[in-house]
Amino acid sequence: MDQRAISDYGFLSDCRSGALVGRNGSIDWWCPDRFDSPSVFGRLLDPHAGHWRLAPVAVGLPGHRVERAYRRDTLVLRTVHHAPEGSVAVTDALAAEIGARGHQLGMNSPAVLLRVVEGLSGRVRMGLDFRPRPDHGLLTPYLHDQPDGSVRAVAGAVELTLRADGLPLHAERDRVRQEFEVSAGQVIGFDLAYGRTYGDPPVRLDPTTALAETMWAWEALREVHRYEGRHAELVRHSATVLTGLTYARSGAVAAALTTSLPERIGGDRNYDYRYSWLRDFAMTMRALWVAACPDEASRLFAWVARSIGRVGDDPVPVLFGLEGERDISEHEVPHLRGFLDSRPVRFGNDAWRQRQLDVPGEVISAVWQLRDYLGGSFGEELREMTLGLTEQVAGTWRLPDRGMWETRDADRHYLSSKVLCWSAMSRAVELAPRLGERADPRRWAAIRDEIRAAVLREGWNEEIGAFTGAFGSRELDASVLYLPVVNFLPATDPRMRSTIAVLERELGTEEGLLRRWNTDPAGFLLCSFWLVECLVLAGERRRAEELFERVVTHANDVGLFSEQVDLATGAQLGNTPQALSHIGLINAAWRLTDPTTE
Repeated sequence: MDQRAISDYGFLSDCRSGALVGRNGSIDWWCPDRFDSPSVFGRLLDPHAGHWRLAPVAVGLPGHRVERAYRRDTLVLRTVHHAPEGSVAVTDALAAEIGARGHQLGMNSPAVLLRVVEGLSGRVRMGLDFRPRPDHGLLTPYLHDQPDGSVRAVAGAVELTLRADGLPLHAERDRVRQEFEVSAGQVIGFDLAYGRTYGDPPVRLDPTTALAETMWAWEALREVHRYEGRHAELVRHSATVLTGLTYARSGAVAAALTTSLPERIGGDRNYDYRYSWLRDFAMTMRALWVAACPDEASRLFAWVARSIGRVGDDPVPVLFGLEGERDISEHEVPHLRGFLDSRPVRFGNDAWRQRQLDVPGEVISAVWQLRDYLGGSFGEELREMTLGLTEQVAGTWRLPDRGMWETRDADRHYLSSKVLCWSAMSRAVELAPRLGERADPRRWAAIRDEIRAAVLREGWNEEIGAFTGAFGSRELDASVLYLPVVNFLPATDPRMRSTIAVLERELGTEEGLLRRWNTDPAGFLLCSFWLVECLVLAGERRRAEELFERVVTHANDVGLFSEQVDLATGAQLGNTPQALSHIGLINAAWRLTDPTTE
């Protein structure tokens, strides 16, 4: 079973979909229609669910060595294979539309995988193994040799065409498997184009020309990503990853590229993250504002306003599909074995049905962050959304909920949810002059103060010396680090200082990682970056800097973070690349830079 570690994968994107390519040269995940569509390569979740390997035949043998890196400020990945007989480079990308630049990237992506092989020294024997399995491995396509030397694969609604420059390809029933040699200076380009069986045929691109165009399209974003603070290279790379997780047609940011990568190997907390969470919204907005530009942030904001629509009595869904779809019901997929046999594999995510009271607060906080950019008075949709969310919080904040970690057991009065309810009312009071005659800042302020008093009274545990995860609970939860981040309580407050110390002692590790709670077997990267922010806000900038530098070492060799890190092995866990981990890095780096926190 040739299944790689999560950290072995590099991320390719055309801002429509994404692919994962392993150090061994195998593309093991690609959902070509859009991020949350069915895969044509799914070996990530099952060894028989499809892949496309392109690498020296010596991969994995003694004497073979791999180096890889992204071309700067792009998601174009160059992998150099050093084999006993010579060296060869394979450059992988998802093609941009010809002529696309900057924010046009992804608007009309052609859904073409590009792989360009370049001989560097000696004469290297390469192996190609193309085995598509559409519809998450359920379909075995017919493969047909074409007169031009390409191979056409058709199954169900999917049509794929694989071509190579000057290298005729031949199908063996349900796969293409052949070897060829590459000499120093020789270049062979491959393109794999996706199309719909009953729609437009796959696009034909010249691989080397399309690769150059794709690099130019990514590099054009450098002009608008102008962050110049601390850890600039890391921040720019994380901003590029966030751009790669953005579905360009709507502006929505997918929480991750993948589904069902486990929080624990062999465990069942395996969820589909290929959607956009409103909870992530304020943090995403802040990160895009810091590391990108207002245009990207405002496009995401427009998507949220349209997706939420007119607010009624029903809770606002926690997450949406990439074009604002509301019903993304979850189902299990028994035919897939799961990553390292971690079952079940799930498509869809039933968290959209949960009541999570922090969500309106995240959205209103984002409106508040963008208040000056949005103008002195809001348009009807923005005004109605903000008023509706505020009134929803006013009427529901006393209820229990499932919390930001989306527990699937009982509702509780989670502290972080109450704090975000406070944030919603606090920001709404400040926004009231822009919300028209229906704004009621006096009543909102009274509710704000009532929530604050409840949090301070019910959330603090004197015996433990810390704020705990839920009212009346003794269980620690790293989500309480959000209190200083949203300005509920200064990090210098004695109760907050004590909380930080307790969390570091009970949930922290020598590697700089922070678990979410006592029974969590893995370090949660976002929480670790929250701790960096809290230390800065508490005046411990040197310790914060040291912690930041330890946490970022848990990225893989091409700077990608998944969701968590196994404390026993150091292995990455959870869906990847994880937007919140990269958002946490950006926001922590800015906190280390921001002179107002001195």
